[in-house]
Amino acid sequence: MRIRIVDAFTDRPFAGNPAGVLLLDAFPDDDRLQRVALEVNHSETAFAHRLPAGGEADWALRWFTPATEVAVCGHATLATAHVLLTTGGHEGPVRFATRSGVLTATPREDGAITLNFPTAPLTPVQTPAGVAEALGAEPRTVLDTGPDIGDLLVEVADEKTVRGLAPDLRALAAHSERGVIATARAEDPARGYDYVSRCFFPNVGIDEDPVTGSAHTALASFWSERLGRPDLTGLQASSRSGRVRTELRGERTLLSGHAVTVIDGELLV
Repeated sequence: MRIRIVDAFTDRPFAGNPAGVLLLDAFPDDDRLQRVALEVNHSETAFAHRLPAGGEADWALRWFTPATEVAVCGHATLATAHVLLTTGGHEGPVRFATRSGVLTATPREDGAITLNFPTAPLTPVQTPAGVAEALGAEPRTVLDTGPDIGDLLVEVADEKTVRGLAPDLRALAAHSERGVIATARAEDPARGYDYVSRCFFPNVGIDEDPVTGSAHTALASFWSERLGRPDLTGLQASSRSGRVRTELRGERTLLSGHAVTVIDGELLV
């Protein structure tokens, strides 16, 4: 099996979020997929195979962390679309059949790819006891992001607070299905982004995810309401960092970014 490592939501190598991408003839058993994802050991590895012509989707797509299969993943979808579009595996918009429905990836003239994902439903909740201590910052606002995303979205005081977080991951794991998205308004929008975030997902084997497309289906809705604009740019301020352009369209959110293939090899076993 040919395997590629693609850095997503970045236009340069060794930044953004790396994902493994394997294009297959069919899916092997789940244990095999999970073992490959553990061997790749990035936050997600994507597995895809072509579907018969004439259906509602072109490719079947699944995503695995080193620990488990997940219901939705933005950066590995972007990485898979990038591989298909740059290797001649597909031309034009790609339709993926996934556990979250049919997701599309459309190439843009500037070389970026736009993903069409469901908007995460946001429900305000009381700050759970212990979240502030586990996160290491006092929440201003806490929202549940629904069953598909499975995170708590936590607004904190400012960008400096987001960048300085050093959470207790074991304690944080008790408060949501996947993890916690911490966010704040950008200190200086002239730097080219409107809000910052960091994502901690200890329950799926990811201490901190470098750039999380799925989290931006919640962040886009949250910040578009507060900033009064549907089109925004989010900076995920991890050590690798990456930017996600978001456009809120009601029940759908468009996520746009670049990707770069950094490794192209063969899985020998």
